Amino acid sequence: MQNKGIIVFLTVVVTALCLYYLSFTYVSSNVQKDAVAYATDASGNLDYAKKQSYLDSIWREPVYNFLGLEYTFKEVKETELGLGLDLQGGMHVTLAVSPVEIVKGLAGNSQNEAFNASVEEAEEQSKTSNEKFVDLFYTSWKDKSGDKQLNTIYATAANRGRISLESSDSEILEIIDNEIENAIERSFNILRTRIDRFGTSQPNIQRIQGTGRIQIELPGVDNQERVRNLLQGVAKLQFWRVAEINEYQGVLQSINSALVAEARAKKGTVETTTEEGEVVEADSTLTDLERQLADGGEGADSLSSEVSPLFSLLKANYGLVYEVKDTIAINRILKRDDIKSLIPRDLTFMWSVKPREADDLELLELHAIETPRGTDQAPLEGDVITDAKQVLDQSSNPAVSMSMNADGARKWRKMTSENIGRRIAVVLDNYVYTAPNIIGEIPNGQSEITGNFTMEEAKDLANILKSGTLPAPTKIVEEAIIGPTLGKEAQAQGVNSMVAGLAIVVLFMIAYYAKGGFVATAALIFNIFFILGILAQLGTALTLPGIAGIVLTIGMSIDANVLIFERIKEELAAGAGLLQAINSGYNKAFSAILDSNVTTFLTGAILYALGQGPVKGFAIVLMIGIASSFFSAVFITRVIVYWLSKKGEQSKISFATPFSKNMFSNLNIDFLGKRKVAYLISSGIIIVGLAFAVINGLKFGVDFTGGRSYIVEFSQPVVPSDLKTGLDKALDGSVEAKTYGANNVIKVTTSYLINEDSDEANSEVETKIREGIAQVTGLAYVDDATQLSDSSFAITGSSKVGATVADDIKNSSMEAMFFALVAIFLYILLRFRKWQYSLASIIALIHDTLFVVAAFAIASAFGATFEIDQVFIAAVLTVIGYSINDTVIVFDRIRENVANRGTSKLVKMFNDAINQTMARTLITSFTTLIVVIVLLIFGGEVLRGFSFALFIGVLIGTYSSIYIATPIVVDLMKKEIEQEKEEAKKLA
Repeated sequence: MQNKGIIVFLTVVVTALCLYYLSFTYVSSNVQKDAVAYATDASGNLDYAKKQSYLDSIWREPVYNFLGLEYTFKEVKETELGLGLDLQGGMHVTLAVSPVEIVKGLAGNSQNEAFNASVEEAEEQSKTSNEKFVDLFYTSWKDKSGDKQLNTIYATAANRGRISLESSDSEILEIIDNEIENAIERSFNILRTRIDRFGTSQPNIQRIQGTGRIQIELPGVDNQERVRNLLQGVAKLQFWRVAEINEYQGVLQSINSALVAEARAKKGTVETTTEEGEVVEADSTLTDLERQLADGGEGADSLSSEVSPLFSLLKANYGLVYEVKDTIAINRILKRDDIKSLIPRDLTFMWSVKPREADDLELLELHAIETPRGTDQAPLEGDVITDAKQVLDQSSNPAVSMSMNADGARKWRKMTSENIGRRIAVVLDNYVYTAPNIIGEIPNGQSEITGNFTMEEAKDLANILKSGTLPAPTKIVEEAIIGPTLGKEAQAQGVNSMVAGLAIVVLFMIAYYAKGGFVATAALIFNIFFILGILAQLGTALTLPGIAGIVLTIGMSIDANVLIFERIKEELAAGAGLLQAINSGYNKAFSAILDSNVTTFLTGAILYALGQGPVKGFAIVLMIGIASSFFSAVFITRVIVYWLSKKGEQSKISFATPFSKNMFSNLNIDFLGKRKVAYLISSGIIIVGLAFAVINGLKFGVDFTGGRSYIVEFSQPVVPSDLKTGLDKALDGSVEAKTYGANNVIKVTTSYLINEDSDEANSEVETKIREGIAQVTGLAYVDDATQLSDSSFAITGSSKVGATVADDIKNSSMEAMFFALVAIFLYILLRFRKWQYSLASIIALIHDTLFVVAAFAIASAFGATFEIDQVFIAAVLTVIGYSINDTVIVFDRIRENVANRGTSKLVKMFNDAINQTMARTLITSFTTLIVVIVLLIFGGEVLRGFSFALFIGVLIGTYSSIYIATPIVVDLMKKEIEQEKEEAKKLA
C-alpha cells in the first residue's frame, strides 16, 4: 500500500492532538470535583456560593502542568470540551438594538407631529414585519408629511457637518442606517465586555449578520433576572478626574496596616534573623513578599492571594498596577465592610477594562476616581458627545477625535482648564476605558485622544465614546432558560443513546463481516474520538443535537466500510486473490464514498451557514463527523486491513460469516418494471398526508410562530387538558399544554402578549402561568426543582421567541432547504455530467421532504403530534443528505456499468446497478435505522420530532433511491433509450 507511512503519521498526530485537547476536559472535571468536595459539609450539603468562591480563587491560578507548560483554570475552561445549555442548563438570549431612540435622537427628539406619528406607526408595524425599521418609518413619513423632506427634521446644530438643508432623503436615511449599524456594533462590544466579567464558563456572544440582533449563550447561569438586568441596562458614559497617588497614599497605608495586623494575628510565629543579625519573631508560613510587607517594606510589585497588603506602588509616575490573577483577591478585600470604612466617600476604585502585557505578565490598572460628595453624578456625562471617530494624529498614529455640543464644550473647557497635567478617566459601566493626560485647556469641545492605540483599539474607543451620543437600549426578543435538572436528564438521554446505538451497530457488523466487522469497529472508535477531540480543539460546546449528530454519524460512517467490504466480497466471488480483492475493493469504492460524503457535507455546511441555535451545533458535529469518518473508514481501515493480510492468501482475515456469506448475491429483481406502481404509491401517501395537513394543520413550534413556552415539572402525573382549561381563562384562550417526555412534565405554550418584548410582559405571562397552574392543581410554586414535593410544582425551563424572530427563522430555514437542493444539483451535474441525474436527484429529494411532512400530518391525525421547528428542519436537511448519499451510490454503479457497457442495454444496466448495490443499501439503512430507533426511544422529548423525521427519512430515502431517483433518470433518458432500440432493430 502506498503512502501507508503518511496515514500512520497523520493518525498518530491527530490522536495526540485529540488527547492533548481532551486532557483539559479531564483536568477541569477534577477541579470541579475538588470544588464540590471543598463546598460540601459533613452532612453532605453542597454550598453553591462556597463552591463558586473556590473556583473564583483559582480562576487565574495554574492548575495544569503539561510538559512544563502551566495553564490557569481560566485557560483550562476555555480549552475544555464544554457542554451546551441543553446539557448543563443555562440561558440563551437574543437581543435587538432598538432603532427607535436612534431615529429620534438624531432628530434632536423633534416635537414635529408627523415625525412622531411616523415613528410610532413604524414601531407598531415592526412587531409583525420583517422590513427594516428605517424603511417602515420613511414610508410612514412620506404618507404623513406631505412633500416635506427629512432635512427639515434632521438639519440640527448637533448634526452640523453631516446633515444640512441641502441633504437629500436618501443621504439622511443612509446616515441613519450607519448610526444604527454603529449602535449595534457598540452594543455588541459593551455586551461582550459585560459578559466577560459575568463569571460563567465558555460564554458565547455573536452577531446574527443581516438581522441587527445579538445572540448570547450563558451556560450554567442560575440567576435569570440578574442576566436580564445586565444585558438590557443602558450604558452610562462618564468623565471623572483621576486622583494622584500622593492624594490617597494615607488611605493605602491605613489598609496595609489593617491587613498586616490581621495577618499577624491569624498566624503563628517563629524566630528569624534580620540582615543586621537581630533575632526577631516572624511568621514561618509567610512568603518573602509578606515578610517584607509585614516589616514595613514598600514598593512590592506583586501580592499574595490572601492576606498581604493589597496596594503596591507602581514604579512610575502614577497608578496602581497588578497582575490580572490578583484582581479577584483585591476585589474581595475592597468589598469588606471594615476596609470600606477606611476609604473616604469621595474616592472610588475602578479597574481598567482591558489588561496590558508587560514582561510576559498580564497587568491591570486600578484607578482611584474622585467622586465629590460620594455621588454617582459625574462632572461630565456622555450625552454631550455629538461625534467620535478614529483618526490619525500628527505622527500618523491611531487616535480618536471627539466633538461635544455647546453645553458639553463649556463643561469640558472648565474641566480641562482645572486639570492640566492630570488625568481624566473615560468610564463606562464603572470600568475605565482610557484615562488620558490633559495637556492644556480645550475651549471648543473638539478633542483628540492620543496614546499607544492600535487601529482596532482606536475604533473601539470611538464607538464607546459614541455610546453617550444616541441612546440605543437593547431588548430581549428571544430567550430560552434550561434548568439544571432538565440539563442532567438530557445528558443521560444523550449518553444512553450514543452507547446503545454504538453497541448494537458493533455487534451487527461483527456478526455480518467477521474480522472485517472488528476493523469497522476500530474505525468507529477512532471516528468518535476524533469528533470529540476536534470539538474540544475548536472550543465548541457539545449540545444535545450535537450528540444526535454523533449518534447519526455512528450509523452513517458504517456506510463507507460496507461499500468497501461489499466490493471486496464481489472481487473474491469473481475469483480474485485476497490482496488483489482488497486493493480493488478500496479503489472501486472510493469514488462512491467521496461523492456521498461530499453531498452530505454540503448539506451540513448550508445548515451551519443559515441555521441558528441548536441547528448550528448539529451541523458542526455532522461536518466534523463526515470528515473524520471518511479518514478513518477509508484510510485507517486500509492500513489495518493490509496489516492483517500481510501473509497474503494465508492470512486469516475474512469479510463474511456463514450467516452472511451468500446473502444478497445474484439478485435479479426488476425494480424499474415496477416504477409506475411506486409512483402511484408515493403520490397517494403524499396527497393523503398533505390533505391531513391542510384540514388539521401542522403543529408549528414556538420557533416558527413566536410566543412563550414553559417546562413545568410535578412530582405526580398531571392531565394536560385540565391545565389547558384553567390557563385558557387567564391567558385569553391562547394556551397549549402537552406532556413532555413524562406524564409528570408538561410543556405549556402560549401566544399571549406575543408582540410585547418588555420585562413587564415577560413577568406578567409567567405570573399568570404560575397562578393558573396553582389554581387548577392546588399546588404551590417552588423555584428549585430539587425541592419538589407532592404539594408543589416547578418551572425547569422556558423559552421566548418574538414574532419577527420567528419569521426570520422560517425564512432562514426555507433558504437552507433551497440552497441545499441547488448545491446538490450542481455537484451531481459536475460529477455525472448529465442533467438527467441532477434533476432526478432533486425530484427524489423533494419527494422525500414531502413524504416526511406528510408523515408528520398523518401521525398528528392519529394523536402523535410532533412540532415542526428548527430541529425538524435540521432533520429534513439530514434526510436530504442521507437520501442523496443512497442515490449517489446507485448512480456511481450506473456510471461504472455504462463505462463497461459492452452490448448491455441502458435499462438493464440501471436495473443491474440497483441489484448490485442492494446489499450495501439495506445494510447501511439497517444500521442507521438501529441508531435512529435508539435515538427515538432514548433521546428524550427534545429530540422526539427530530428522531421521528429521521426514522421516516431513512426509510423513504432508501426507498426513493431504488424506486424514485433511478427510475426517473430512465424516464428522462427516454430519447437515448429509444435511439438504442432503433439501432438494435437496424442491427437485427
